[in-house]
Amino acid sequence: MNERVILVDQSDRLAGEAEKLEVHRQGRLHRAFSVFVLDALGRVLLQRRAAGKYHSGRLWSNTCCGHPRPGEDIRAAAERRLAEEMGFQCPLEPAGAFIYRAALGDLVEHEYDHVLRGRFDGDPRPDPAEVEAWQWMPFEALEAGLAARPGDYTVWLPEAVKRLRG
Repeated sequence: MNERVILVDQSDRLAGEAEKLEVHRQGRLHRAFSVFVLDALGRVLLQRRAAGKYHSGRLWSNTCCGHPRPGEDIRAAAERRLAEEMGFQCPLEPAGAFIYRAALGDLVEHEYDHVLRGRFDGDPRPDPAEVEAWQWMPFEALEAGLAARPGDYTVWLPEAVKRLRG
């Protein structure tokens, strides 16, 4: 894993770049994004992360997430990752941002997370190395699931959902 991520300060200003896995080992603040895709019925497309992911495997999460590459725009990175993970494209728009920090075993997620949303009506064609399962879920059911079974979901999802809800 030689992918590089963008290091930022608390105001999302560029602070350098570093190797992704090392950044997660050290818990350094870096830029990330979380994508939510909704359909015409207002349902949210969720994915269950593949068991082989470097963290949070087999947990339910937003449609896709990732890190922009150095020099890459957030929206372009999110649209790229949506196509890579879920096998489709749709226009995305910003829906807010937040900072979170969470220990995940021997890794630490410390991200300035940009939330984006889009609309798509159809079935995704996810990459099985990235996504174990997917489902369209009514927003109210997602909120109820997060409250009743938080351990079934990724740690960043509740905060990201708040941005989506506005």
